[in-house]
Amino acid sequence: MAKSFTEVEKNNIRERLILECENHWSKYGYKKTNIDELCSKAGIAKGSFYTFFDSKEKLFFEVLNGIQNRLISSIYEILNSMPTKEGFVASLKMLYRLYDKNPFLYAPRDHDSIAFLNKLPKDMVSKLEHNNIQSFYDLIEKYDFKLKIDKEKAFGVCNALLSSLLLKEDIGYNYFEVFDFMIENLVDDIFE
Repeated sequence: MAKSFTEVEKNNIRERLILECENHWSKYGYKKTNIDELCSKAGIAKGSFYTFFDSKEKLFFEVLNGIQNRLISSIYEILNSMPTKEGFVASLKMLYRLYDKNPFLYAPRDHDSIAFLNKLPKDMVSKLEHNNIQSFYDLIEKYDFKLKIDKEKAFGVCNALLSSLLLKEDIGYNYFEVFDFMIENLVDDIFE
């Protein structure tokens, strides 16, 4: 007979599963993160996992969605204290460095990420993509940044800069300094 959990236990276990999944995903990737180990770390039997998540992919979706929300909050913290182009630059530098520490966040075309995205329902993939784009547009509006280029192009430029992490080994120079130089010099071409 399956163990029943109180609401407090359910919330605590769900949070532990999310935390352990994020830690394992960061270290080992999607394919090598297994439910057995996550359940063991969370202190539950594998059969109980499905009380909390319908599938491994739904757990990973929750993790990724949570990370996106934390990143957005971190950007807003920077911009709340410095609602200027310089604050925008500082927030992108912070984001670049966080991505560097968590490759699974920026390498959507590696085999591991493709395996995950292929198993994720299309509506969830769309939601992640939409949240990413919409959060950029929301912060432009919230902080009343005036764009010199259309917002889609501005998003694309920022995305291209962040994607330079995919080539960090080939840059031939300190890739943080290169990124910082690029965003510091492009910001005046993006914003008034």
